[in-house]
Amino acid sequence: MLPALLAALLGLWGLERGGSMWRDESVTWQVAHRPLDGLWGLLARVDAVHGLHYLLMHGVFAAWDGGLWALRLPSVAATALAAAGVAAIGHRLAGGRAALLCGLVYAALPPVQMYAQEGRSYALVAAAVVWATYLMLCERWTAYAAVLLLGCWLHEFAALALLAHACTAWRSRGWRIAAGAALTLLLPLALVSSRQAQQQLGWLGRPAWQDWAAYAVLAGAALLLARGAAERDLVRVALPLALLPPGLLMALSLVHPWYVDRYVLYALAGFALLAGARLAAARGWWPWLLAAALLVPAGIWSAWLRTPESRKDDALAVASAVRERARPGDAVAFLPARRREWLLSSPEVYGALRDVALDRSPAASHSLQGTELGPREIREALVGSPRVIALLDPAGQPLDPYPKEAVKRQTLDARFDLCSVSAVRGARVAVYARPGTCP
Repeated sequence: MLPALLAALLGLWGLERGGSMWRDESVTWQVAHRPLDGLWGLLARVDAVHGLHYLLMHGVFAAWDGGLWALRLPSVAATALAAAGVAAIGHRLAGGRAALLCGLVYAALPPVQMYAQEGRSYALVAAAVVWATYLMLCERWTAYAAVLLLGCWLHEFAALALLAHACTAWRSRGWRIAAGAALTLLLPLALVSSRQAQQQLGWLGRPAWQDWAAYAVLAGAALLLARGAAERDLVRVALPLALLPPGLLMALSLVHPWYVDRYVLYALAGFALLAGARLAAARGWWPWLLAAALLVPAGIWSAWLRTPESRKDDALAVASAVRERARPGDAVAFLPARRREWLLSSPEVYGALRDVALDRSPAASHSLQGTELGPREIREALVGSPRVIALLDPAGQPLDPYPKEAVKRQTLDARFDLCSVSAVRGARVAVYARPGTCP
């Protein structure tokens, strides 16, 4: 099928992103490489929402430890599967011509391409939601519940798709039973992850104006495409899918900040269905001219997504910079502690340094970044180090006010000379030495 082929080819294009890996992917890499008993211990404390994906990736790496390709190929395959699913929905509701165009639009959307090349669960969730939508239209309720539940266990915000499905199928007793079964079987994960929510999502703020503006553009375009469309059955499926999951999550985030656009990536399937169906029904040349014009900025955006600069940071670039600067016996300090993630996916670099603030390793503490010593112990460990490689956030970022973080900054400023500081993608690598010993 052409949409799946296009999605696969776009996913494989520049898959390594210049040999870069940002910190969320680094979490996937290092967690999926843990022994299974250690993985279970971690999920009981944190990141249960990603547990099924970590288990899947554990199996992938056990079968083939293929670096960035092994990390990202499951997302490429899932995006191809999702594009095929969008085409299948389009075929059922609007015919063969619409099926082709709906699937191609989905594969070509830059955000879809972005998460097709990311070692996280979002492309897999999108594939599950798309095929659950198709199974709903076929009234295959057991399969529908199973596939939707798979998506929800990959990331529980897939359950928001039920709101969109309710707009189409709420009168069906079979749908109500299937939806109830999926929610019931999701409940164990929801209970565990709710206890982890503050630790898991505490970094999030309320949606910014850019988020609202992006949603307004998407909603406006979806409503415009739906207006006057001949395929009313397709509109009844696609429009709620495009609007309700992100809209509700943004509204909820005014109270509990939970919104990130990738959590509802699957909503773009609704937009692709509307756009593809309208293109298929278009008469005259102007819709095609508009579509061709949009391909130019979309192509530029797509090319940029294949660069390291398209992500917040680059853990592999940070590790490379540390490797170049480190000497035998050097200490390493992470400011803040959660930036330890920059080196955890490069054990050959991290293992050659003394992590002076570390109390228990990530594996031993069943955590993502390990646990650290108390402020007094951190100060003593730093003072006893001739040289310290410090990994810091970019300049201008807010500083963590916690005592452990404050004592790291104060000790380095008071007891060491700053020999050098280098900006690396999304990070700074600073070298400190005892007074008078900088090169």
